[in-house]
Amino acid sequence: MQIHPLRLLPGHDLRQQLQAYVQQHQLQAAFVITCCGSLTRYHLRFADQPAGQAAQGHFEIVSLTGTLSIHGLHLHMSVADEQGRTIGGHVLEGNIVYTTAEIVLGESEAHVFTREKDGSTAWEELQIRKR
Repeated sequence: MQIHPLRLLPGHDLRQQLQAYVQQHQLQAAFVITCCGSLTRYHLRFADQPAGQAAQGHFEIVSLTGTLSIHGLHLHMSVADEQGRTIGGHVLEGNIVYTTAEIVLGESEAHVFTREKDGSTAWEELQIRKR
């Protein structure tokens, strides 16, 4: 397993930066190990909804999870507001870093993750192959 630590800076778009990192390093089968950070804007798609919801303010990232590959990303995140109210969903573009996002990715060197329709759902789902 390879470890990929990275830090996003204020103003960075979380999803765009992760996608760029994955492309730059040609990651084939990565996953989020941990993330600590804050946002000034979140943009999440909630369960079974066609469109995302966004809000401005100051939010703590309390969790980030998912799989990442040059073949596609699938990320979920939970954020908490100033009163500790927490909300979570599918990560879209437009999650803007406030002070930092300290992220550690792991990468399996034995696998390749792709996203393809396999008939089990209407969506492109994770497909796992050996390298």
